[in-house]
Amino acid sequence: MSLCLTVITQFSFALKPFNRQITAFPLRDPSNYEKTCNMTIKKNPILTLIPARMRATRLPNKPMLDIAGRPMIVHVWEQAMRAELGPVCVATDSQEIASCIEAAGGQAILTDADLPSGSDRIYQALQKSPEFAQTEQVINLQGDLPELDPGLLHKLAELLGENRWDLTTLVAPMSAEDAKKSQIVKAAVSFPHGPEKTGRALYFSRAAIPDGDAPFYHHIGLYGWQVSALKKFVSLPPSPLELSEKLEQLRALEAGMSIGVGVVDHAPGGVDTQEDLDEVRSRFAS
Repeated sequence: MSLCLTVITQFSFALKPFNRQITAFPLRDPSNYEKTCNMTIKKNPILTLIPARMRATRLPNKPMLDIAGRPMIVHVWEQAMRAELGPVCVATDSQEIASCIEAAGGQAILTDADLPSGSDRIYQALQKSPEFAQTEQVINLQGDLPELDPGLLHKLAELLGENRWDLTTLVAPMSAEDAKKSQIVKAAVSFPHGPEKTGRALYFSRAAIPDGDAPFYHHIGLYGWQVSALKKFVSLPPSPLELSEKLEQLRALEAGMSIGVGVVDHAPGGVDTQEDLDEVRSRFAS
């Protein structure tokens, strides 16, 4: 049985908690999903878009990889729906991904395959969707976070609501040992008023930064954008540091854009390698 068919036949079952630290948000009736995705921005001011593509090199077909009988991208979409911030849609270059999301009751927007980043993909999705034409703020949720705590989206929306940053993101403290892992993106952040207040991003890297005794922060793949800043971002070519580190947020920093950063207790388990996938599958099975 294909994963798409599995989504259709198993969608009605109750979701089993997979991490005790994750808040249990009730999942709405699937019949309301399409209605929710088409709500006006006036009623639900924060739109969440999930960019997803099928060209991952380390894990081919990553969005469609099976976790507990369903594709990973469906798990991410469900967690975003639980936050109940507003419409949640998947922006993808793949008809297979779009069909699976639609089979689960969601909305997908087809975008070009050759876009250089997830942020470019969500901007094109906005341009292709007349119902989102008046959107002023949008959340970019990476499609490889099946263990996302919906509360993180609320934190990101709170930072976005400060209206003093071009974009916002989240970090979590991490150990020096984990900082050595190149698949985990680290953030160097200035907190002039302490980490309990919003900080400013200085740099992002796959290397262990900063050097010395400063704390390490794990960057979480969530962004809150002012759409006006997103429009400027996508008008710029990929920057040298972005291409070197393979991190799209560096294009924003090199262009002088401001990135507000909030600290949360822990990072959700992202899936970048086969080892990550095995660990996530194990947690879902427990």
